[in-house]
Amino acid sequence: MGAEVVVEGLTKSFGRQTIWRDVTLTLPPGEVSVLLGPSGTGKSVFLKSMIGLLKPDRGKCVVNGVDIVRCGERKLYEIRKLFGVLFQDGALFGSMNLYDNVAFPLREHTKKSETEIRRIVLEKLEMTGLAGAEKKLPGEISGGMRKRAGLARALVLDPEIILVDEPDSGLDPVRTTYISQLFLDVNAQSDATFLIVTHNINLARTVPDNLGMLFRKELVMFGPREVLLTSEEPAVKQFLNGRMDGPIGMSEEKDSATMAAERAMFDAGHHAGGVEEVVGIPPQMQPAPGLPVRQGAIRRKDRVMQILHTLPSAAQEGIIESLTPEEQAHYGVHPHHRVETPSWDRTVEMTSVPRHHQGELPAEQVARLPRPGGHRRGDPGPEQLP
Repeated sequence: MGAEVVVEGLTKSFGRQTIWRDVTLTLPPGEVSVLLGPSGTGKSVFLKSMIGLLKPDRGKCVVNGVDIVRCGERKLYEIRKLFGVLFQDGALFGSMNLYDNVAFPLREHTKKSETEIRRIVLEKLEMTGLAGAEKKLPGEISGGMRKRAGLARALVLDPEIILVDEPDSGLDPVRTTYISQLFLDVNAQSDATFLIVTHNINLARTVPDNLGMLFRKELVMFGPREVLLTSEEPAVKQFLNGRMDGPIGMSEEKDSATMAAERAMFDAGHHAGGVEEVVGIPPQMQPAPGLPVRQGAIRRKDRVMQILHTLPSAAQEGIIESLTPEEQAHYGVHPHHRVETPSWDRTVEMTSVPRHHQGELPAEQVARLPRPGGHRRGDPGPEQLP
């Protein structure tokens, strides 16, 4: 099973420019999580901070009991072996063929014989659909094949955590769907913990178990996919529908004057772009036929049903409708039945296990969106998100 990653209060700045602040979330072991956000919100910076390539200003990132923000170089070197990373462009060595690219981590970090290395490399190339292409150079293959080769290299050390940076970059929609399927297939076979950062809406709607979004230097929300996919929060809704109508602008956020001017334009009949508003929760993609059932999906289902009554009613309904009749009977729920929230204070933990360790932020840590045009420390914010 993949490792759990616990991030608490992580903040990163470059000089006076804050990238994001007080990010708190937990990646449940063996599950597939996606982090969304407009371009320039620091999604890739977040990945680099998780593996120690960039040092956050404050906060924690704990993997197997080790805080990689504060640990020494030797311990960080060891912890990094738990990670596999697929970079945006594959980050392959142009002078090496695919076989040597994939073999590189094994030769660098292990003492395995060339016979054993060959067995592992060919296994990972076959897993990623590259069998027979091992002698090709990166410049001789398509962008999709380079992505798959990068994934094969990320898998050779059998990592417990796989980080994926913008997998759709440079790919057409069809190839993006194929590589999305590949992520779920690999998860089914390895039970590794996945974090994918992207701004691809289709991938976000159909692939992950958990979904989060960065906006205005905050983690707006993070939790079961159904929470974001049914959210009425304007920034989330705008992003998922790819429309101009909302708080996100060309420079990430709009001031009130720009929003008012655009609202008048849309009210006058100007099309806001994007897709027509999508309602409901699309089915989640499944591993290819013949592969094992995703154990992370099974654990996720039990975890989400335990916190079901804490979730918004629309998310509850979507989760219940995704269950089979047998599962609905097992959990004692049925469609169009709201699971009532018990009469406990939302700021008090429901159980001895912190809710952010279950993939949901405690209420007091859910990001407050700043008012249009920015905010000052201490300014009151809008209502907290669910």
